Amino acid sequence: MSSLITVDDLTNEEILSILDDAERMLPIARGETHLPILAGKVLANLFFEPSTRTRMSFETAMKRLGGAVLNLGDVANSSVVKGETLYDTMQMMDGYADIAVIRHPRQGAARYSSNAVNIPVINAGDGAGHHPTQTLLDLFTIRTCHGTLEGLNVALVGDLRYGRTVHSLSEALARFGCSLTFISPSSLTMPEEIVTDLRSSGTSITETEDLHGSIEQLDVIYMTRIQKERFPDEDEYQKVAGVFKLNQSDLVSAKKNMIIMHPLPRVDEISPDVDSTVHAKYFEQAFYGVVARMSLLCRLLGVEVPEVVSE
Repeated sequence: MSSLITVDDLTNEEILSILDDAERMLPIARGETHLPILAGKVLANLFFEPSTRTRMSFETAMKRLGGAVLNLGDVANSSVVKGETLYDTMQMMDGYADIAVIRHPRQGAARYSSNAVNIPVINAGDGAGHHPTQTLLDLFTIRTCHGTLEGLNVALVGDLRYGRTVHSLSEALARFGCSLTFISPSSLTMPEEIVTDLRSSGTSITETEDLHGSIEQLDVIYMTRIQKERFPDEDEYQKVAGVFKLNQSDLVSAKKNMIIMHPLPRVDEISPDVDSTVHAKYFEQAFYGVVARMSLLCRLLGVEVPEVVSE
């Protein structure tokens, strides 16, 4: 694996190995242990779209492991506004950094970027395409909470059309034998080609607009916001804004070990009164992004994670 553009770049065995390494790195992510195994390495953070968790967790991951970080910063203050092409920007990064993370509004930009350079490239989101590192931290969260990735009942809720996180996650969960329920407005259903591919692989899929009817059967509810920035028309966004909202009172029939996840930021799809329940795992999920990305950075840079990292 020279770069990570989609989950298809990883085998199931590689995914599990990355998660195992991530688990060993928890003391480092918490600041309890210092392990500078990436000292001397430089990460280029190239975010052409806004980001909080992904950008900062990559920066935290690199710095916790002793590496350095170059941030592109505000695109408005970069040479992009002067007309510099993505190819030329990546050529510069090839000389400045050992590895690059890119988020870009255009689907396919990450693959294009990886073909333009010799250093590893990590896709941190390409338009409505893929977000494989989010998938890794999501899988880590699920495995940590349930002890397995195999055979779970998982509901993906909200914007399944434009939501790149659910595109990547659904494909990964299917590979581990999970049953999937896609819950969305009719205008935001999971892309047909993804559904067709999943069904052809034998995955059990249910498509519905009813969030509350299946809660008692679920092991994981993965909420997503309706992504206003992806809509070509404001009126179309207003038709579906706020259509799904999870409240504490909705969880009465839920399994005790059912978990609620969200890639964040949330808008109004999860009520604050859910935060105090045993089901809420979205803030832990955000923290787990650090260890998942630590593990991936080491993998792509060819640095082995020690078996024992705690002091």
